[in-house]
Amino acid sequence: MFSGERGKALSFANVVVSIPPGEAHKSGEVEWPKKTPGNPATDFVTVKAERLDLERARQWVRSDAAATPKRRVLVFVHGFNNRFDDAVFRSAQFVHDAGTPIVPVLFTWPSRGSIFAYGYDRESTNFSRDGLEQVLNLLAKDQTVAEITILAHSMGNWLTLETLRQMAIRDRRLPAKIKDVMLAAPDVDVDVFANEIDDMGSPRPNFTLLVSQDDRALALSRRLWGSTARLGAIDPTAEPYKTQLAAHNITVIDLTKRSSSDGLNHGKFASSPELVALIGGRLEDGQIIDDWHEGVGDRIFRESTDIGMSVGGIIGLGVAAPESVVDPTTREHLSSEVDELKGMLKDSVTNR
Repeated sequence: MFSGERGKALSFANVVVSIPPGEAHKSGEVEWPKKTPGNPATDFVTVKAERLDLERARQWVRSDAAATPKRRVLVFVHGFNNRFDDAVFRSAQFVHDAGTPIVPVLFTWPSRGSIFAYGYDRESTNFSRDGLEQVLNLLAKDQTVAEITILAHSMGNWLTLETLRQMAIRDRRLPAKIKDVMLAAPDVDVDVFANEIDDMGSPRPNFTLLVSQDDRALALSRRLWGSTARLGAIDPTAEPYKTQLAAHNITVIDLTKRSSSDGLNHGKFASSPELVALIGGRLEDGQIIDDWHEGVGDRIFRESTDIGMSVGGIIGLGVAAPESVVDPTTREHLSSEVDELKGMLKDSVTNR
């Protein structure tokens, strides 16, 4: 539906994704179809993809929020090297596996979906700040919406933080309905993050930071930026991070010791069934994860959780911030890019 080229305005779509039922779906995984259109019994399949204008998008939010017990909205902002289909299926997987009654809104931005388009993608996040601000304000002003939670991944964290910062500066406050912001593997400079939080003022949403020191994608990003550390790969128990995080009242979950099906260890937030269940449970109960210093990173995986896995589907609203439509590109060069990335990552680890 959307390419990685930048458009002139927001676009809206209602997307229905079928998720394989029962044991055919493994929590934390996206069962990609080997060929289109896929088999609903074993694969993620797009059942419906309908473009909406602004008024129909508003109607969708209102009707879905009214039918959701606590009228909570989850806005998912994807990261670097994610095409539209990647973002749709990952968002669907996370919301489904969380098993929480919530209104799912996917905010996508123009990513080229290429490992070697890092600079383009970074500029695209800056390009999309006003679009995300429009969406958050639309949700915050809707009387049927009670609370908003934002979940950002990787480079999507930069877009999220920049947007919240500019909203706070422009309006001198952030919308009270934005209760929680979850930063998963943020590809953000540590010092810049501190400034972003300060500029948001107070009161501000509860921030939860998910980090992993073995995140190989962030190791490469650190090398590209010439930075000492990326926020998503810090050791939260080491100084000066421990003191800085405490001063800003940032909750931290350290996932370093947890294995991942993602070879780069960059998507642990969505690939860990236990963590997804915990986040879902906290969202459903209206709680925040505020006790990292007591070992929540280890305790997450000892808690007994029940995930609702009976229904194999999710209905969601897709918001494309300014992106061009009708994607003419393919992934025909992906294998060569992956091979080159492996070599770069090997060099990065060797030189670290």
